[in-house]
Amino acid sequence: MTQTAKLTLTATAAALLAAGVTLTTTASGWTAPAWLKPKAPVTAPLAGDATPGSAVTPVAAAAATVAAAPAVALPPAQLPNYRAIVQTQGPAVVGITVAGLHKVDGPAMADGGMDNDPFFRFFRGIPGLRMPQPGNPGAQPFRGQGSGFIISTDGLILTNAHVVRDAKQVTVKLNDRREFSAQVLGSDPATDIAVLKVDAKGLPTVQLGDPRQVQVGDYVLAIGAPYGFEQSATQGIVSAKGRSLPGESVVPFIQTDAAVNPGNSGGPLFDAAGRVVGVNAQIYSQSGGFQGLAFSIPVDVALRVKDQIVAHGKVEHARLGVTLQDLSAPLAASFGLDTPDGALVSSVVPDSAAAKAGLKAGDVITGIDGEPVHVAGDISSRVGLARPGDKIKLELWRDKSRHTETVSLGRADKDVQEASAAPEGGSLGLALRPLERQELRGSGLDHGLLIERVTGPAQLAGVQPGDVLLALNGKPVDSVEQVRAAMKDKPRQVALLVARDGQQIFVPVRLG
Repeated sequence: MTQTAKLTLTATAAALLAAGVTLTTTASGWTAPAWLKPKAPVTAPLAGDATPGSAVTPVAAAAATVAAAPAVALPPAQLPNYRAIVQTQGPAVVGITVAGLHKVDGPAMADGGMDNDPFFRFFRGIPGLRMPQPGNPGAQPFRGQGSGFIISTDGLILTNAHVVRDAKQVTVKLNDRREFSAQVLGSDPATDIAVLKVDAKGLPTVQLGDPRQVQVGDYVLAIGAPYGFEQSATQGIVSAKGRSLPGESVVPFIQTDAAVNPGNSGGPLFDAAGRVVGVNAQIYSQSGGFQGLAFSIPVDVALRVKDQIVAHGKVEHARLGVTLQDLSAPLAASFGLDTPDGALVSSVVPDSAAAKAGLKAGDVITGIDGEPVHVAGDISSRVGLARPGDKIKLELWRDKSRHTETVSLGRADKDVQEASAAPEGGSLGLALRPLERQELRGSGLDHGLLIERVTGPAQLAGVQPGDVLLALNGKPVDSVEQVRAAMKDKPRQVALLVARDGQQIFVPVRLG
């Protein structure tokens, strides 16, 4: 077969396959049907080793042109040694078994409240778990399992806060089958990180890495106890970085496609060199199991939380005091910006750190401490992980010119206060703040408290973040102090009137 015939066959076969036409072959080779045969050859020079003036079909000439294009050189990909990572780092990965009492409400369970509770979604399907039964309200015993990893030879362990939520007993199991009772030194729901301590010496530890060096496309490995199957390893790649999730604006998640399931939570995510770069925390799923999207907390975030817990027993988060939104191309053009990079300030909380620094609605934050800001989540995570009193330098675009402001950050719990009367017995489980004037005008309401976080009894009753609390037991509320006063006598049940999606509904919440 001549060079011309070879090129014609290759190009034609590729075109047919792309069009979905099945090729047939004979023992002597491929024969084109009559309708595909060219009527007359075209004389044209070919690149490469073809002889000028030889008969060439137009398809062959095109194929030769494509073949002559320079190839893009890519660095060679090297697969990580997963076996070595498991053998060297696996001994520092632990299984965590928890037991305790969880307050549940029979009517809430009957209405699907259990399905809406991330605590029970996390533990469902784990062997040995006793799930509360509908129609049996009160404090119900539960057992569940998660994962964690040892970061110090004297027994400090990192895991997720939701793994040890409501736990009265926490047991840590090493891969050499030793078991220890663990103390919860502290947990931080905002970042979903908890620190445990076991009484032991000379324990194996993981090697810690730098999540800032991890890039999309890099190999990763997760080790944990999915559904109670201890020391299970799954691999994948980083599919996105700096991912903001609804209600989780503090954490810039690492998104991967490594299979993570209930029981993996709290376990480590390793890079290709066997260093921990993340703490596996969440999955996106419509079935309750892995569907290709898993989210890990960057380990540097977890270590900052750990340092505060070990030093002070609690975690404090900073607050800027603004409402931010991402820029679109039309918005950027209207503000005189060439690209839609930055975070648009839509409102400023009165008497907040931002207000004291002179920030205004309509400002566009384009940088923070010398780092560019692309989306609003870049600000939320940076500020949320800072300490109250820390100073940050903001680069602003205002009135089509650049400005710089230094802001001394406030305390998050100054603007968002937990409306609970006591740790036991009277906790409502709402984080509330007063509505601003702009929010009141936009919602058509004349009073109310914005519900920013929901836990415990209110969550089980179906209250959601973003709801506006209008009244408690029939009495209108527009301050956190009014809610605390109503909870002072530790009622066993309260009725909340909330506004949601333009409608007002009553939600009964059982407290004891």
